[in-house]
Amino acid sequence: MTPDQHTEAAESLFRAEETGQQCGLLSLQYPGMTLDDAYAVQKALVSLKLASGRQKIGWKIGLTSRAMQDALKIDTPDSGVLLDDMLFESGATVPAGRFIQPRIEAEIAFVMKASLAGEDCTRADVLMATDHVAPSLEILDTRIQRADAATGQARIITDTISDNAANAGIVLGRERHSIDAHDLRWTGAIVSRNDTVEETGLGAGVLNDPVTSVLWLARRMASYGQQIEAGDIVLSGSFIRPIECPSGSKITADFGPFGSVDISFA
Repeated sequence: MTPDQHTEAAESLFRAEETGQQCGLLSLQYPGMTLDDAYAVQKALVSLKLASGRQKIGWKIGLTSRAMQDALKIDTPDSGVLLDDMLFESGATVPAGRFIQPRIEAEIAFVMKASLAGEDCTRADVLMATDHVAPSLEILDTRIQRADAATGQARIITDTISDNAANAGIVLGRERHSIDAHDLRWTGAIVSRNDTVEETGLGAGVLNDPVTSVLWLARRMASYGQQIEAGDIVLSGSFIRPIECPSGSKITADFGPFGSVDISFA
């Protein structure tokens, strides 16, 4: 793809979010699109959002479980950018029509007290740079069609990355924990929709350790001239399958001694 095509694709995604009308698959419109192209589109999309007055508050990491990677036929996670208008308080209600096809995932959020980046970054660096961890939910949405109506082709990883890794919102629990207060591999959640348990999972589902996920992001960002900044929220990746959230859904994630978080959809 050319730089002009990156901009063109980003503008299509930006319009889709503003209007609530999904755009077609970028992977069909731009055959041969690479991961680098997808991240370039994402960067252009985020630039449009920043220009509209939004502010970056962190990063999300996705596709950290083997099941999700196998589903998309890839062997690496992806990442996207968190913006201030995506942040919801636990217990809040998402206004009707805010999202197109919202879904929910349960994750462990890292809040950083120091910057973090570089190919030589270590696990110890991640631990030292983390201020605290917290229970969280990620709200996913898709500004791109999940499948092309004419051909039946499903969206692929380049579509998802371009669409800011399908990120739409973040809900932080009120509890805050030091990085060494819990074994994050054994920290998990029981996630319910309207009082029915839909999914359960453990932190080990995220690359065997959520800390490894944050380390992956710090190292990957070095090749793009980026870094995790002090104060950033980092969603380390979901350990459950996405849960559909039609209007009227109430999602509750019980993380046991780690805390809880919930969100409703009007």
